Amino acid sequence: MKRMAIILSFFVLMGCMVTEEDSHSVKNHRSKDRVELSLQVPAVKVINLVDERDNSRVSITLNDYGYKPDGSLDVEKVEQLAKQLALEIDTPMRNPSINESGEVTPGQERIILSESELVETLLHLPYYVREVSLPIYVTEPTVSKEQLIGLDKFLLAEYKTFFNSSVEGRTKNIKLSAEAIHDLVLGPGDDFSFNRVVGERTIERGYQEAKEIVNKEFVIGIGGGICQTSSTLFNAVEAAGLEMIERYTHSREVGYVPEGRDATVSWGGPDFRFRNTLQYPIMIRTQVTDGALTVKVFSHKESS
Repeated sequence: MKRMAIILSFFVLMGCMVTEEDSHSVKNHRSKDRVELSLQVPAVKVINLVDERDNSRVSITLNDYGYKPDGSLDVEKVEQLAKQLALEIDTPMRNPSINESGEVTPGQERIILSESELVETLLHLPYYVREVSLPIYVTEPTVSKEQLIGLDKFLLAEYKTFFNSSVEGRTKNIKLSAEAIHDLVLGPGDDFSFNRVVGERTIERGYQEAKEIVNKEFVIGIGGGICQTSSTLFNAVEAAGLEMIERYTHSREVGYVPEGRDATVSWGGPDFRFRNTLQYPIMIRTQVTDGALTVKVFSHKESS
């Protein structure tokens, strides 16, 4: 029994020695992992955003977007980054157009930065990645120059509204916004956005102060009066049988169209959008003459 007790004691001591050594080994191993992890995830991380169209690069420091030691980012800040980049990159598609004299203006590709894809990529960016290709998509015009011939053969619809031409600011704003949609061509299935096509209404772009309706009240704002252009356009394209996608009415009557027949727009707010559901291209032409705004919709064929 005494000999058995000695043997058992020996094995117990050996077990303690092994456990202690293994424990020390595990601690060292985990410590090594922590050291490797700290080396893998840099305290300051700079990456290049690459535009593969011309291979240009923009360097950004992810620390400015909430970068943490675990590699995570602030979602809202990353979304704001994507939005800012989109404002600089996005370009609306414009089909080639032809004026009354037969002169052709070349079209313009649609360029879009996918904000959601960029945000998703940055939020799940591996620690070792130092370059990210911007998810930019380019769409060619949907109408060819050949299809412009005879595009003004048939008048599908027109609508006219009136305004006081002695009010300088309002008149200027109506003319500028009408010019922006003049000779505009939409192919079958193309969508139109008033805000995207007309663009931001700023003093730098020639827009002036004039009365506009905000929360049922008349206030002075840059671009006041452009809603007459969008409302006149709405009535013309609806009469042509096109599909309305988005339209909002003012909070009070406007006077230049019957009640409920207006289309209010605001940069960063309400938009007026429609789609060419016909099987052939259409062209929009505008005319502003001494207190009257006319919008006409043309095509190769009569609307059926």
